[in-house]
Amino acid sequence: MTTTPERSGANVCVIIPAAGSGTRLGEPVPKAFVDLCGRTIIERCVDNIPASLGASVVVVVPVDLVDRARTLLPDVIVVAGGAHRSDSVRAGISAAGDAGILLVHDAARPLTPARVFTDVVDAVRSGHPAVVPAIPVVDTLKQVVAVPGGLERVTRTVDRDELRAVQTPQGFTREALRRAHEDASGLATDDAGLAERCGIDVHLVPGDPLAMKITTPWDLRIVRDVVGR
Repeated sequence: MTTTPERSGANVCVIIPAAGSGTRLGEPVPKAFVDLCGRTIIERCVDNIPASLGASVVVVVPVDLVDRARTLLPDVIVVAGGAHRSDSVRAGISAAGDAGILLVHDAARPLTPARVFTDVVDAVRSGHPAVVPAIPVVDTLKQVVAVPGGLERVTRTVDRDELRAVQTPQGFTREALRRAHEDASGLATDDAGLAERCGIDVHLVPGDPLAMKITTPWDLRIVRDVVGR
C-alpha cells in the first residue's frame, strides 16, 4: 500500500526529536546539549540543514530545557517532547504547520551532508511517500542465541548483500508520517519502521558515512576530531 504524495512544491519541515537523555554517552547533560567544539550538538545539527530547502525547523526537547533550546536556537520552533521518541515526533508533527513534506532527523547526526537532505526531499517529491538514506553494511553479521552460563553461540551468518544501515533524515509526505504515528502505542527505533508496520512502502537513497550517529563516548570523540580539523 502506498500514500499519494503531496504536490511537488510542498513546503518542507525538519523535525528534530532531541528529548532523550543519551545516557550511553556518559555526559552530565542530555546528548543534544553536549558541547561539540564550541557549539552544542543540537546547534550544529540545525546549522547543517541546507538553506536551499527553505525548510522550517521544529526541535523537540525535554520540558525543562525548552527555554535553554530557545535561547540557543532563536530561529526555530522549540516544543516539549514526551516519554518516548514517538511521542516527541508526534509533538513535532503538531508544530510543523502546513508543511507537506516532513523530515525526521536525529539530533545526534550533526555532520549529515546537505546532499543527503536534498536527495531525500527530491525522492519524496518524485512520488515516494517514505524515503530513508542508507549505506551498505560492511561488517560480517552473525545471528546468535544466548547460552545459559556461557558465551553466546552463533546460529548463522547473515547475508549482508541485502542489508542496509539506515540513517536520517527520513522523509515522508505529511499523510504518510501521520498514518505511521496514528497508533499512540506504536514504538520503533525509527519512523520508517512505523511506516512499514502500517503498510507504507519505504524507499532508499544513498546515505553518507558522515551521517554517523553519536551514541557512545567513542562516537563523540570521532565527531569532535572531524569538526576540529
